[in-house]
This record gives sequence, C-alpha cells and structure tokens, in this order.
Amino acid sequence: MAQSTAGKQSQQKGSSEQKDRYTAIVQSQDFKRLLAAKKAFIIPLTLFFFIFYFALPLMTAYSKVLNTPFYGSITWAWVFAFAQFIMTWALCMIYTRKAGKFDQMVDEIKQKWAKGGDSQ
Repeated sequence: MAQSTAGKQSQQKGSSEQKDRYTAIVQSQDFKRLLAAKKAFIIPLTLFFFIFYFALPLMTAYSKVLNTPFYGSITWAWVFAFAQFIMTWALCMIYTRKAGKFDQMVDEIKQKWAKGGDSQ
C-alpha cells in the first residue's frame, strides 16, 4: 500500500530533525572532548603496538641482537615473542579500563541531550 503524502512529509520532517539533532550533538564541546580524549589515547597506544609488534620480525631479519642466548638455549627472540603476548593482554586490559571512562562520557552526553540539548 502506498503511504499518504502527509505520512511521507511527516517522516521527512522527523528525519530532518534527527539529522539536525545529530549535527548539533557532533558539534557540541562535550562530543569534541570525547573524540579528542579517545584520539589522545588510541593513537599512541596503536603506534606503540605496531612498533613493538614489527620490531621482532625486523630485528630477527636484519640484526643478530635477538639471537644471543638469554638463558641456556633460550634466545632473546623467544623472550621478545613471549613479551608480545604479555603486551597484547596488557593493552587489552588498559583499553578496557579506559573504554569504561569513554562510556561514562558518552552517557553524560546522552543524558545532557535527553534533557534538552547543549547549553554552549
């Protein structure tokens, strides 16, 4: 069945209001603070992860540093590889804790806008 013209106009008006509200939320100072906090946390953590992760294959391929014995017949390459597992778990725990704070910021933004919007 075809929708009435009034029904279509009502949906378009509602959709336009939602877009305007979304734009206002995204441009609010609280939302910008949230994005800045996430960026300040995620970018350094990601860079650290990639540097640490790619250091093992690069160091084993282009240097002999990790081929020296650590203890008995265990070389530093094995220690470094094991450290990557520890690093991964540690970063996951750190991110999980920090994500809880980001979630609190999101909840505050949602509550603020549910009460009527941003008072910039």
